[in-house]
Amino acid sequence: MGDKPVWEQTGSCFIQHYYQLFDNDRTQPGASYLDATCLTWEGQQFQGKAATVEKLSSLPFQKIQDSITAQDPQPRSDSCIISMVVDQLKADEDPVMGFHQMFPLKNISDAWVHTNDMFRLALHNFG
Repeated sequence: MGDKPVWEQTGSCFIQHYYQLFDNDRTQPGASYLDATCLTWEGQQFQGKAATVEKLSSLPFQKIQDSITAQDPQPRSDSCIISMVVDQLKADEDPVMGFHQMFPLKNISDAWVHTNDMFRLALHNFG
């Protein structure tokens, strides 16, 4: 990992840390959200840290396991990082489902935080 650009290392480490926290306790990633964060979850909008944590905490499963398939961090011209994740999740006894999540990240006071969070299951209706 040492030969990768700093923004790529930062984006990858943030994603790994986020999902580890999320899988263990869905309230824990809340520390990385801002009061002005906007979450889009399956097309629903949630504005602010409290609304984001409330949504994540209210998801209808008891246990979850993530398996990151791919992640693509990119630097932005405003010194932020945007990371897109392709992942698979297993919630309770449900079948494995794919999803996409995008994290624009910003460094504030030497801490990387979410400015936004966009999540969408990768389900297709072929019927």
